Amino acid sequence: MQNQASFNAQKFAKLLRRDMTGGESLLWQKLRMEQLGVKFRRQHPLGTYVADFACLAPLLIVEIDGSQHLEQHACDEKRDQFFKSHGFAVIRFAANLPVSDLQGVVQAIYNRVTELTLAAPIPAFPQRGKEPGNVPE
Repeated sequence: MQNQASFNAQKFAKLLRRDMTGGESLLWQKLRMEQLGVKFRRQHPLGTYVADFACLAPLLIVEIDGSQHLEQHACDEKRDQFFKSHGFAVIRFAANLPVSDLQGVVQAIYNRVTELTLAAPIPAFPQRGKEPGNVPE
């Protein structure tokens, strides 16, 4: 996915980072600085889309859906298919959920990260300095 973001998506991502919703800001405080053991990026452009939160290892997209998403199921499905076609798993939460149950949202994300990490194939040949079978940090 590296260098595959469109110019418009990159530009839009900057605006979205500056104008995060309250729920996104609360969740970002729990996802940033590898607090769940993996690195998340906020408002990360991928193709022509901008993912609310993206983890590149394991491949996970976290979306916070506002009320506009109630009417755009087809667009969300197309967007999810794009992410999935590039190997990402997608998890969605309603915009009010991080505000009302932040710990529950963080726990659900942590559980999904753990599932994806455990399901990741073990490299056939160990990398320098790494033991076979260890999950990269």
